[in-house]
Amino acid sequence: MYELIIGWRYVYGGRMNRTMLTCAGASLVLAAFGLYLVLTSSEGSVPGVVAVLVGMVSAAVFGLLSFFSVFTSVSALGVILGVAALTIVLSVTTGFQQQFREKVLGVNAHVIIMKNSNDFEEYRHVMDVAKAVDPDVVAVQPFIFTEMLVTRGRGELSGVAIKGVDPDRVTQVLDLQNHMEKGSSIATLTDDLAPGQLPPVIMGRELAKKLKAHVGDDVTLVVAFSDGGMWRADSSVPKTRKFRVTGIFYSGFDEYDRRLMYVTIKQAQKLVGHGDRVMGVEMKIKDVSRADEIAEKLKHELGEPPYVIQDWYELNHNLFKALTFQKLALVIILTIIIAVATFNMVSALTMMVTDKTREIAIMKSMGATSGGVAKVFQVVGMTIGGVGTVLGLAIGLAVCWLVAGYGYHLDSKVYLIDRLPIAVRGMEVVLVAAVTMAICALATLVPSARASSLTPVEGLRYD
Repeated sequence: MYELIIGWRYVYGGRMNRTMLTCAGASLVLAAFGLYLVLTSSEGSVPGVVAVLVGMVSAAVFGLLSFFSVFTSVSALGVILGVAALTIVLSVTTGFQQQFREKVLGVNAHVIIMKNSNDFEEYRHVMDVAKAVDPDVVAVQPFIFTEMLVTRGRGELSGVAIKGVDPDRVTQVLDLQNHMEKGSSIATLTDDLAPGQLPPVIMGRELAKKLKAHVGDDVTLVVAFSDGGMWRADSSVPKTRKFRVTGIFYSGFDEYDRRLMYVTIKQAQKLVGHGDRVMGVEMKIKDVSRADEIAEKLKHELGEPPYVIQDWYELNHNLFKALTFQKLALVIILTIIIAVATFNMVSALTMMVTDKTREIAIMKSMGATSGGVAKVFQVVGMTIGGVGTVLGLAIGLAVCWLVAGYGYHLDSKVYLIDRLPIAVRGMEVVLVAAVTMAICALATLVPSARASSLTPVEGLRYD
C-alpha cells in the first residue's frame, strides 16, 4: 500500500501552480466558445473547430503543468498526442471502410453469378437453384451490364455503364430506392408503357449534372458495339434509342453517381441485341457476412466453370484490401510514435530515480524491499501513462465528434466519397488504451530496476 502513496506523492508533489490552473481554465473557456460556434452554425464553423482543438490541447498542457513537474508533463503530453492521433486515424480509416462497404452494397448485390461465354440463356434455372441453395437468400434477379454512350441535345455526351434490371425484383435485391433523390420512386422503372411512351431510365446525380438532364427530360443511348464487335465501316449510323429520365439517384459514391444508369432488362436486351440472354444473376443475402459461404455452395451446385460466382467482397477485393493495408500501416506508425513518446517517460523516471536516491536508501534501511521500491516507480510511470491515455482518448474522441458533426467535405473525384467518414468503435478505443498502457508498463521496467538495485550504503554514503 505504501508504494501507491509514495508513488502518487512523487507524481503530484503536493503543490498546485495556480497560474497554470488559471490558464487551463481560460483554455476550457476558449474550447467552449468554439463549441458554441460549431453548434450555432448551420454548415459548421472552421474557426469554431480550430478554437475547440486549440482549447482542448492547451487545457491539457496547462492542466498537467499545474499538478506535475515539467518532465512529467512533457512525458504525459507525448502520450496524449500519440493516443489522440491514433484514435482519430483509426476512426477515419474505419469510417472509410464502413462507407465504402455501405456504398458498394447500396447499389450492388451480395453474390453475382456470371458465365464465361455469352450464351447465358438458362438464367431462369440458375435463379431457381440460387433461391433454393440457402434459407438466407432473400431474392434473386437477372441483370445485363454494358458500356454505352449517352447524349442529350448538343454537346452533352458521356460514356456510361448501363445496367438492365428486372423491375419486379430490383427493389428486393438492391437498395436503390433508398438512394433516390429525384423522381417519385424506382417503381417508374417499368415495361408497362403506353403507345408512343418512351422507356424509362434512372441515372446518377453527377451524370445528370453533366448532361444537364432533369426528371422528364429525354436522353439518347448510343450502342457502340453490335453482336460483340465494333460497327463496320460500311455500317449505317449506330443503333440509338431514346429514353425518358424518370429518376435520379445519389449513392454518395462518385464512380456510380457519375457513370451508372438503370433501365429494365428487356430494354437492355433490345439495346444489346442478343435475344433472351443475360450477363448474370445477382442475389441479396439476409446476413451479408455469409455471402462468401453461400457463394461456395453455389459453386458446388452449379459448377465453376462454366459459371463464375463471386461475392461482394471478392468483386471489390482490391479496394478493401488497400484500405485494410492502409489502416494497418497507419496503426503501426502511430503506435511507434507512442513508443517513442514513452522515451520521455524513461528519461523522466531515470532522473527521478537519481534525484530520489537518498529517499530510496532511507526506505530500504527502514525495511522496504527491492520489489517495493520498483513498484513505487512503476506506479509513477503507470500514473503518467494512465493520465496521458485518458486525456488522449478524450481529445481524440472529441475531435472525431467535431469532424463528424462538421461534415468535412472531400473531393469526390479523388476520394470517391464527398465527406470525411468517421466511425468510432468501442473495441478499437479499448485496444488503443490497452496497447498504450502496455507500452508505458514496459517503459517503467528499466528505471524501476535501477531504483530497486540501489543499496542503502550508496544512497547515504555522503550524508
